Amino acid sequence: MLQLGSVVVEDTFAEAFPMYATRIIVTAKSFKWALTAARVATGFGTSVIASPGECGIETLLSPRITPDSRPGVAIQIYHTDPANLKLVTIARVGQCILTAPTTAAFNGLPKAKRKMGVGKALAKFGDGFEKEDVLGNRKIWRIPVMEGEFIVEDSFGVVKAVAGGNILILARNSEAGLQAAEKAVKAIRKYVRGVVTPFPGGIVRSGSKVGSLKYPKLRATTNHLYCPVLKGVVKDSRIPPEVNSVYEIVINGLRKEYVLKAMGVAIKAASTVPGVVKIDAGNYGGKLGPYHLHLKEALEIVKDIDVRV
Repeated sequence: MLQLGSVVVEDTFAEAFPMYATRIIVTAKSFKWALTAARVATGFGTSVIASPGECGIETLLSPRITPDSRPGVAIQIYHTDPANLKLVTIARVGQCILTAPTTAAFNGLPKAKRKMGVGKALAKFGDGFEKEDVLGNRKIWRIPVMEGEFIVEDSFGVVKAVAGGNILILARNSEAGLQAAEKAVKAIRKYVRGVVTPFPGGIVRSGSKVGSLKYPKLRATTNHLYCPVLKGVVKDSRIPPEVNSVYEIVINGLRKEYVLKAMGVAIKAASTVPGVVKIDAGNYGGKLGPYHLHLKEALEIVKDIDVRV
């Protein structure tokens, strides 16, 4: 075990798994409308267990670095296979970004070798009045809409990514646990790029395990070993006597090292909150995925970062 002040960091790993991801740059006349479109486009994207793809907002982008020199937001969308990723991306861009005032959508992974034809598919909304064009070195479609034109890049990059990186924050009460979880998410957003935290506000109160003890048809059920109300009920509970609340931070990233860094800054930030007892991670004996993201390694990566949020 490791120790950060009074907080114990379990010598364990988060068990993550491969997914396919795309990254989209949403621009608009203002950050207000870029964020509005990005938030709607990433809604109901918490877990591929039941949601149509996992997704989240990565970061704000200055007009100095966006393709059309307007305020921007980078979002990421994940799925377990490329075909479904394309369908989900077309639906989210078409229903949530095309419809939002003043927006445009561009490929956020220009160096990716694999592409999917999202813009080309959406261009048919123009009913034959759409026009193919070039913006800088990007092939785009101009789709006539009542406001003016919606600009969307012809194809979006796809990469193999890592999903399900996580930490578990074990606290004396829910107030301390939630404060620590909020600090962890803020630290990730401040210090790490290339990742998203797909759950509401980046925080999970209902961590799950693979499968079910009682209902064999269910893909996932409550992680009973980390439910404080069951610590005197279930065998092998992972809850210390003084812990009464657990929150999980789930992290998806375009690369393994991005996820590890995010885990590291999250651990450091959460450990500063009085009432946090222990930091752990969810793993499932190899049933979930091949990536073993060790908490010790995550902390080593961020040892020189003075995490302040």
